[in-house]
Amino acid sequence: MTHFPSDLTHPEKCRGCQSSPELDFDFNFAFQPIVDIRTRQVFAHEALVRGSAGEGALSVLERVNDDNRYRFDQRCRTQAIAEAMQLGMDTHLSINFLPNAVYRPELCIRSTLEAARQHNFPLHRLIFETIESDHLQDSQHLTNILRQYQEFGFKTAIDDFGAGYSGLTLLADFQPDLIKLDMALVRGIDQDKARQAIVRGIVSICADLNIMVIAEGIETAEERDFLAATGISLMQGYLFAKPQFRGLAAIAEAAWPAADVAR
Repeated sequence: MTHFPSDLTHPEKCRGCQSSPELDFDFNFAFQPIVDIRTRQVFAHEALVRGSAGEGALSVLERVNDDNRYRFDQRCRTQAIAEAMQLGMDTHLSINFLPNAVYRPELCIRSTLEAARQHNFPLHRLIFETIESDHLQDSQHLTNILRQYQEFGFKTAIDDFGAGYSGLTLLADFQPDLIKLDMALVRGIDQDKARQAIVRGIVSICADLNIMVIAEGIETAEERDFLAATGISLMQGYLFAKPQFRGLAAIAEAAWPAADVAR
């Protein structure tokens, strides 16, 4: 049984709750699987924002601004949980969040906790992922959010790892449950010795820190097999499945590696 914090109706609100206007646009989600090639099962689904008729993410994100960012971030969390449960999702659910939309983590998380309680979605199956970026105004704010989310029982993930300038510094200050290798490191890695060396180094560091690594953007069997040989078993990309709008994609049998590669 999932246990939720008993106090979900604390009267105190952060300034985001008090000042952010209601959204004047709708959106839904597409879900893309993250697979575990060792077990040949889906480990998680990432919720990717789409327009209400399936339009690309940009059609929604270009309407997000400083005034409505908080409401958008909050609704992404609660709506992703609701849509996941409507689809009968029994894997982890990975939700992207905007650090600059979180004012006080312990207060801003209350709507998420309530949505999980309402839909009986286990907290330990929620993953909150964000991009490590030099656009974030305060890296200490990010690490504080991630620490508090772990205390609530969520898993935490850093997306696009390797694309920013302070990734290793971030790992020194905080160790998330997962990192997602930036797809620019993955693309053509089976033919690129520099990328191979970098990824092997990241995998070694994460093994020492007990951090799981997800390779995203996998498009070829050769990329899949090289990354499997480095010890990465969690993968995401078009080779396995494209995001499915308001649905859960099936994994084609041909997408799985041979048994001796997956070990």
